[in-house]
Amino acid sequence: MRNDDHKPTAAELAEAKELAERLQKLVGRSQKVWAQSLERSLHDITTLKPDPLNTAPAMAKLAYDYIDHPQKFIEASMAFWAGHADLWSRTWARAFGEEKVQPVVEPSRSDKRFKDEIWEQNPFFDHLKQSYLLTANWLKDSLEKAEGLSPQERKKLDLVVRNFIEAHAPSNYPGLNPEVLKATVDQKGENLLRGLEHMIRDMERGKGVLMIRQTDMDAFEVGKNMATTPGKVVFQNDVMQLIQYSPSTETVRKRPLLFIPPWINKFYILDLNEKKSMIRWLVGQGYTVFVISWINPDERQKDETWGSYMAKGPLTAITKALEETGADKVNIVGYCIGGTMLGTTLAYMAQNDDNRVASATFFTAQLDFTDAGELQAFVDDEVIDTIEGAVGECGYLAAENMAGAFNSLRSTDLIWSFVINNYFLGKENFPFDLLYWNSDSTAMPGRVHVFYLDQFYNRNALAKGAIEIDGVKLDLAKVKVPSYHVATIEDHIAPAASAYRGARLLGGRSQTYVLTGSGHIAGVVNPPEPQKYQFWTKAGMKADSLEEWREGTTETPGSWWPHWDAWLKKHSGPNVPPRQPGAKLGVIEDAPGSYVKIRADQR
Repeated sequence: MRNDDHKPTAAELAEAKELAERLQKLVGRSQKVWAQSLERSLHDITTLKPDPLNTAPAMAKLAYDYIDHPQKFIEASMAFWAGHADLWSRTWARAFGEEKVQPVVEPSRSDKRFKDEIWEQNPFFDHLKQSYLLTANWLKDSLEKAEGLSPQERKKLDLVVRNFIEAHAPSNYPGLNPEVLKATVDQKGENLLRGLEHMIRDMERGKGVLMIRQTDMDAFEVGKNMATTPGKVVFQNDVMQLIQYSPSTETVRKRPLLFIPPWINKFYILDLNEKKSMIRWLVGQGYTVFVISWINPDERQKDETWGSYMAKGPLTAITKALEETGADKVNIVGYCIGGTMLGTTLAYMAQNDDNRVASATFFTAQLDFTDAGELQAFVDDEVIDTIEGAVGECGYLAAENMAGAFNSLRSTDLIWSFVINNYFLGKENFPFDLLYWNSDSTAMPGRVHVFYLDQFYNRNALAKGAIEIDGVKLDLAKVKVPSYHVATIEDHIAPAASAYRGARLLGGRSQTYVLTGSGHIAGVVNPPEPQKYQFWTKAGMKADSLEEWREGTTETPGSWWPHWDAWLKKHSGPNVPPRQPGAKLGVIEDAPGSYVKIRADQR
């Protein structure tokens, strides 16, 4: 029995004092971040619409479909209650000692939310898990059976329903997560206190906005243990720095290789570390590699347009790369939105009889946005108006807006898993270079971004030949350069079928399409040595669709990089002596330059 006369020991007093001091500091820090959060919220009230994704019309259509078809509503209701009645009967059977009761529904093998064995062993948690999965499946099935929805409305509702389902998983509630409950008991609540410290830290980083850490942000530094391939910045303007990488071979190919990376992310996804670096690998194959490093924009870029980004970015980079190397033409690569920019640049050059490009390579890039993946759910006239309001007078879309949009596409993995780990379990993040890159968010130049969403996603204007830049009407059919297209089989941002459809709009006779394993990032950044995944190839692109093209393809295990290298060498000219960066243009600073080091959370 407890002795009522027990006096706290010195250790207990010290522990209590430390706890009080930590709480006092947290209160002081939280006051500032809550004030910042309130200020942001008041601003959002005046600038954002109550339905920023414009889901109300689609939700109304969904509701009216079930109202107009009462039999469908009755069947859906009966299916819901029948599933849960079956679950209750099995739960009671288990409670009364019946062994080997088969579950009504089970999570997929890849679902990590219910990996703790208590979710299966404990009848309460097992019932909770199955009830959630039944309801989730019922919601998805009800949406799938709805009629009268346009493809755009269906995508939008699918995203909303999926995020609703993922947000309401029982594992996301500390009182319903057995792993969190066990940690709280074992650690006497210390995990929750650490989690509160982590949450306030993340709100401080976001200046009032919760920017959930996905990795240890102090474990990496661009230029130190990331983006370390040797090179020099040889040119810069107010939207980009141009990096030329140092040769590592006795000879190099005459024609340089220029990368247009996306400005939605930073270019060093192509140079994460020595083992994963595509840039380092290409330098080792004898190419003179140039890379555009886009500025992380602020109000100084508010007047930039798609046309000015094209002029100051790829067109200027082509001029400077040829001036530096003395070559006649350049091979050029566009990744994601950089590939879309490449398509518009090539069409613009074709109309102006500019023949300085020897070949074009597109990584997971879309030129036709008819069925442009999950991001299409974010785009219609109402949403674009909302984004224009968010851009406001500052002229740029804040980095956390884009990060939130991308994370919401995979909210279980990129949001809720870190909420549980960081805030409920109070754990520190594991250092992971890919997640550091993913968290190193960039702002979007407002006019450029609105043009991209409206003209490409919303209107599909490039595919229709309806875009005009500086008085030049763009026609992809006029683009005759040889092209190489890389798409990934699991890509949810630039679906492989969409990339194939867009590639066929180009007018060149020499086109190569390669389908790779994995997704938007891992399928591209897949060096040869690990021998991961596979890729599929086939001569030409005469098939009308990706499905037809896949018939008779050749599957090859491992990386597609050597296949591309063999193709690229055919367009790169003879070997010449290696070129040191900046021999003609001069050197501004060492690679990776200063633009890429501008972090949105440190402004």
